[in-house]
Amino acid sequence: MKTLRYGIIGCGMMGQEHLRNIALLPDAEVVAIFEPDAAMRAEAARHCPGARLVDSVAAVLAVAEVNCLLIASPNFLHLAQLEEIAAIRPLPVLCEKPLFTDPADAPRLAALRVAYPAPIWVAMEYRYMPPVAHLIREAEAATGGIRMLTIREHRFPFLEKVGDWNRFNAWTGGTLVEKCCHFFDLMRLIAQCDPVRVMASGGQAVNHLDERYEGATPDIWDHAYVIVDFENGMRAMLELCMFAEGSRYQEEISAVGPLGKIECLVPGPGRFWPAHLGAPPVPQVIVSPREPKGPRLLEVPVDPDLLAAGDHNGSTFYQHQGFARVVAGAQAPEVSLTDGWWAVAIGMAAQESARTGQAVDLRHAVPDVTM
Repeated sequence: MKTLRYGIIGCGMMGQEHLRNIALLPDAEVVAIFEPDAAMRAEAARHCPGARLVDSVAAVLAVAEVNCLLIASPNFLHLAQLEEIAAIRPLPVLCEKPLFTDPADAPRLAALRVAYPAPIWVAMEYRYMPPVAHLIREAEAATGGIRMLTIREHRFPFLEKVGDWNRFNAWTGGTLVEKCCHFFDLMRLIAQCDPVRVMASGGQAVNHLDERYEGATPDIWDHAYVIVDFENGMRAMLELCMFAEGSRYQEEISAVGPLGKIECLVPGPGRFWPAHLGAPPVPQVIVSPREPKGPRLLEVPVDPDLLAAGDHNGSTFYQHQGFARVVAGAQAPEVSLTDGWWAVAIGMAAQESARTGQAVDLRHAVPDVTM
């Protein structure tokens, strides 16, 4: 019998990527799937013909063989599903970001953290992209201590998802929560401390303005600048543009300190790269010391099998490898509920700052909510 026997809750676009990556793990299998959408359920059955297709979270938990869970449902369902699991059969969980979408729900998350007896790992795939992981490992030596961190994502618009839930702020938490909590998590991980102030400007300029859903026009933002100040004095900036899919690289991250600069360049999903342009770009890491001057470029290729399994440069597979160690009792989750809370809190502060034109002071965050 396989070591990891997953129950899957939500099997849309991201859930399908998880299925493909779980299939690459030698000691894992999917034994139960809850997916209400008929088309996605059929696709999940094609990937996992031996899995039971069930009609609720409770039914997943009732499958005795299940010993760990993946939540990949729409954002606004995550917290309630975690609470249902806690009440019925608390197993180790890998939960997709964001943990919650409504600021009023933060105390519920704090209560869950106190009461939940099994490990919960928040899915933050960007940490595990090989070029990003390389930058994180080498940043201190290359920079002599990071003073400025810049993350630029120039990418495609939001894709179509089941029920088009990702077209409205009410369902997603807003772009700076839904999309960008990944980047705020990276900032805090690299800073190794918490943020103190957030300033932002953003809005909806181009995307989805001609779409209608039951008469309503999507209100999801498509571009922003966000500046985050940290306790240790590091300053970080995010530049997001979601109408720039013509870019060669999707993410560009740079860290700068007194000794020099390190940056990484990460291409977008290979399936979107035009065939007439030849092979897609290879991820790169560039180290640029101040003295002696002379940038050094390192290519960081990703295993082709992992690229074929998803849109996140192999990171989903590496994340599941870590989660397997958690289920085995060999380590704690690398992305905790506290990490997941902070990623959302920064995104919500950025949304508020962009709406009001005022900086948001995060030093006033309620201590028992920040956990």
